[in-house]
Amino acid sequence: MTNSKIHQSIRNSYQNLQSQLDNFVPRRAQNYLVAEITKTLCGEYHNKNRIIVAEAGTGIGKSLSYLMATVPVAFLSQRKVVISTATVALQEQLINKDLPLFRRITDLNFSFLLAKGRQRYCCAEKLASACGSEDGQQTALFETKPKRKDIELLETMYRSLSQGKWDGDRDSWPKAIGDDLWQLIVSDKHSCNNSMPSHRGCPFQKARSELDKADVIIANHSLVMADADLGGGVILPEPDNTIYVFDEAHHLPHVARDHSSASAGLKGAATWLERLNQSVTKFAALADEKRVSRFRNELQDSIQQLIPSLTQLTTRFDPAHFQDGIYRFEHGDLPEWLANESKELKTLSKKGAQATAKIADLIAERVKEGEIGARLAEPALAELGFYIQRMDNLAQVWQLMAEPPREKGAPLARWLEVNREREGDFTVNVSPLEVGWQLDQQIWSRCLGAVLVSATMRALNSFSFFCRQAGISEKPEDGTRFLALASPFDYQNQAELRIPKMKYEPQAKEFTEYLIDILPNQIKDKQANLVLFSSYWQMNQVADALEKLFIKKGWALQIQGKESRNEILNKHKTLVQCQKTSVLFGTGSFSEGLDLPGELLENLIITKIPFGVPTSPVEQAHAEYIEHKGGNPFMQITVPEASKKLIQSVGRLLRKERDSGTVIILDRRLISKRYGASLLDSLPPFKRIIE
Repeated sequence: MTNSKIHQSIRNSYQNLQSQLDNFVPRRAQNYLVAEITKTLCGEYHNKNRIIVAEAGTGIGKSLSYLMATVPVAFLSQRKVVISTATVALQEQLINKDLPLFRRITDLNFSFLLAKGRQRYCCAEKLASACGSEDGQQTALFETKPKRKDIELLETMYRSLSQGKWDGDRDSWPKAIGDDLWQLIVSDKHSCNNSMPSHRGCPFQKARSELDKADVIIANHSLVMADADLGGGVILPEPDNTIYVFDEAHHLPHVARDHSSASAGLKGAATWLERLNQSVTKFAALADEKRVSRFRNELQDSIQQLIPSLTQLTTRFDPAHFQDGIYRFEHGDLPEWLANESKELKTLSKKGAQATAKIADLIAERVKEGEIGARLAEPALAELGFYIQRMDNLAQVWQLMAEPPREKGAPLARWLEVNREREGDFTVNVSPLEVGWQLDQQIWSRCLGAVLVSATMRALNSFSFFCRQAGISEKPEDGTRFLALASPFDYQNQAELRIPKMKYEPQAKEFTEYLIDILPNQIKDKQANLVLFSSYWQMNQVADALEKLFIKKGWALQIQGKESRNEILNKHKTLVQCQKTSVLFGTGSFSEGLDLPGELLENLIITKIPFGVPTSPVEQAHAEYIEHKGGNPFMQITVPEASKKLIQSVGRLLRKERDSGTVIILDRRLISKRYGASLLDSLPPFKRIIE
């Protein structure tokens, strides 16, 4: 496809946009972004490396920009577009607003679809079993005795699914569903088998049946990484045939790292392995005896060695040597005895995982051939799917634990945690420190092209921190394009940044009590207020102390986590429309992806600079690695991360060009510390009032 046809299609859509939108004002930055993305993807800057990294400030219209550029390039070249986001909110915006608008203004008849990973959908069979709807009995899937309220919730969910009132999507259930409960009913690749009639109507299968036909697929970073880990092209289109758009791209390195991490309990694993051991004969009986006998024996053999090995391992660790319940292996180095034990556990768990999966395959095969009824096989496959997930995870943990020291690059972070719910148990954790090489190997070096955008890509006014994390070269000869486009907002006249006098800085032990004293004076009456905290603990302490005072003043306080995000925001909007004082308390996840334009937010209070928690074993290990190389982890990791988070936080205030309001930061370290000037300089150019 010639570039001229692509450029003509883009021109047509832009002309149509002017007639579609009332009060349309051309934005120079938006036009420039569209042009630069198009040139990059068409190979005008570099024939092979067609990657652009763009920071586009709020108000530029970055989502419409990348749609106007990427869809024509891909569609007219018969390629696919995968748009990956970090938040559900942005996915909903793309599906409900941006893509329908673009489809109205373009001359291309493209289709789009939202893709979510299996883990966002329940398995109907698992849900039926877990709530006991089949025979009045809960399955053995619960590790501990389930609470009555959990059973009632499962029963309500099953009724809603059966009656067509719920689509089985975790995100569409009105209340938050706890992780432990969700894991019992989550769809997985082993038990959710499309070859079985009853699973063709399963929530996940329904959602995914149209995926191959779509030209534009909206996914999330976790799903893209899941596909990449499988080799690419398994869940989503082949990378070689795909243009990726990573919106909210600053999250991608963290998602990639979490995706490559693994953890498992010792006694906890021994407990479910014992249950699996008791059920092996039952599962094997559903498969062909001649073919299954080998895998049944392999599974039983591996389980019978794993259980005593894992149980005995718990006796080798002394909690007295743990700090706050955690023992971290410095530089990722294991003692020789544990390294040897890890190799043995790697072999056994891998053998067990493969055998369990093979038994499930053999059962599914017999169902497909009509040799056994689906009604008999499906509950067993659902239960087996649960065990396969756990076996795969156990194998992943011990594979990473057994990995020899790396000659180049950062080591793995390895640590143990005391299990606070099961006495005498420990959780084994492994995580990579750097994943840039992996992203390059799996995506950047394979894809047709990539667009990475966010309102906050830079830290301390530089792309270097993000590039190191994401594995993207900054060398000019490698061809990656970098753009930093300022927001069109008139920050000087629309908003002010105020840093009041403070008696204490956040590291002082009196700071939380001091916050309780001064915060009411910072709230604006009859306006919309958002207060951002750096920890749930501090937020709840302040909320508990101020709740009665707020009620007395007639102020409505809503706290993140008490109700679903949608319910909180709907109540907030209603209160603002009624000219009441609405106060939202939130933590990190409220500092981005929260869109409260106009009068929905006029007073933003940030309680402290959002420094990362230095007690995280992964961050400790990363800091240790940087120090070992002669660097300064605080300046190289902590400050740049805080810079990005602070920019995201203040970005909640002005969402549209006519918005106005105040940002109040209750942290004098912006003034008193050396790094404070760098953090301040990276913020938008608000009118500043420093008391």
